[in-house]
Amino acid sequence: MLFWDTTYILVLIGAVLCMAASGYLKSTYKKYSGERSQSGLTGKDAALRILKHAGINDVKVERVSGNLTDHYDPRSKTLRLSESVHDSASVAALGVSAHECGHAIQHNTGYAPLRLRSALVPVATISSHLGMPLVLLGFLLGFDVPIPGTEYVFNLIDIGILVFGVAILFQLVTLPVEFNASVRAKAVLGNCGIMGGTEMKSAQRVLNAAALTYVASAAAALLQLFRLILLRGRRG
Repeated sequence: MLFWDTTYILVLIGAVLCMAASGYLKSTYKKYSGERSQSGLTGKDAALRILKHAGINDVKVERVSGNLTDHYDPRSKTLRLSESVHDSASVAALGVSAHECGHAIQHNTGYAPLRLRSALVPVATISSHLGMPLVLLGFLLGFDVPIPGTEYVFNLIDIGILVFGVAILFQLVTLPVEFNASVRAKAVLGNCGIMGGTEMKSAQRVLNAAALTYVASAAAALLQLFRLILLRGRRG
């Protein structure tokens, strides 16, 4: 039942959502990566200006390989920009750079959702690897796990679903973190005089496209969770 079932339509819907969001981000980024910013600043230049404007002097800006692999690492206080962002003066690159700076500003100001997401990282990493295997074992073996000191038992499937749910919680917490970083990005781009007018609208489109990938990923995970709950209900 776990390998072939009509509920797989939920998985397919999630996969389509993720592919559509990813494709839209790539096409949007490609479009606006050809639009050079009037400021002439590269992604690295913009990041340094934004961080200085925010009074942040202890964050390093580094180049990282890959495409759209940009991220801020709060553990080492390092803002890593992909090659296409670090060295580019396009509107798309500046938008992405400002977004990552938004995370650095969140970290500097103690933004609560970011702290929660950082705290969940170790648990979410384990949960994402253990959740589905536990569910699979539950369907294959079907044994129960007693709760010490009580008369209640948990089926291994239930435990797997709960563990998988922790990973989904991480994705849900990620949403406000990413949305807020984009809001901050738009503000700092204007406040630092890096761009405005039509350029700002173009950068906003890139940021919106990026946000859709997180929404699609969370939706796909929720659909997978719903599928597991349906299958658990059929098993009784």
